[in-house]
Amino acid sequence: MSQPNTPARTDFTGKTALVTGASRGIGLGIAEELLGRGANVVITSRKAEQVEAAVRHLAGTVEDGDKRVLGLPGNTGVDVDREGAVDGTLARFGSLDVLVNNTGINPVFGFLMDADLNAVKKIFDTNVVATLGFIQLAWHRWMGEHGGTVVNIASVGGIRSTGAIAAYGASKAALIRLTEELAWQLGPKVRVNAVAPAVVKTKFAEQIYTGREDDITSAYPMKRLGTPEDVARLVAFLASDEADWITGETVRVDGGLLATGTLG
Repeated sequence: MSQPNTPARTDFTGKTALVTGASRGIGLGIAEELLGRGANVVITSRKAEQVEAAVRHLAGTVEDGDKRVLGLPGNTGVDVDREGAVDGTLARFGSLDVLVNNTGINPVFGFLMDADLNAVKKIFDTNVVATLGFIQLAWHRWMGEHGGTVVNIASVGGIRSTGAIAAYGASKAALIRLTEELAWQLGPKVRVNAVAPAVVKTKFAEQIYTGREDDITSAYPMKRLGTPEDVARLVAFLASDEADWITGETVRVDGGLLATGTLG
């Protein structure tokens, strides 16, 4: 009996991807997906020990992983660390074909009238300004001449108000708008898209779902929370040649949540 055709996964062999905030969670899932499809992968994160552990994990998932994975500890919000990540990527692998901006923080919850403005500034500096900084470096160091793709990790909170994570949502709304502007300015050399997940089961989102996962998932048409793999497969598609006429888009990966008209 003939077997049903299985769609071939996009091959990234010979290409290099830099994934920020990738020592765990969604970023690590994206790095693993791209590595499994043949890419050289560079990951960044603030804590060196977590980067080292992530590199060991990634290297063990493919036969030649020790040759195709590089970890560069650094703070996304620090200029010299961003430069080190981009320059280190080019020094090791000779190209920067895919940039995934995954780093994001959310130290502010609740009523904005009581929010610490310095914390709000830090959210925007990390989630928006630093992302632009990485894209500027990628453009000037490689992509402006050779081309490439950028995928920004946004959030459904940037599309619809949540109340609880308002400052974070506002920063992700700015990131979505930035994605559109850059797609217009950097095309046709560079495509720039964003992905907007709903709640994904990671340490970053634990405060949202811990102890109430059943209540939360009841609002999702797919009746479950997301996984890093759900996001990673979409990022890989947007970064691939299969999406070569897609730019300036923000694609939801939310289990149908926004189709219900609520973020509840």
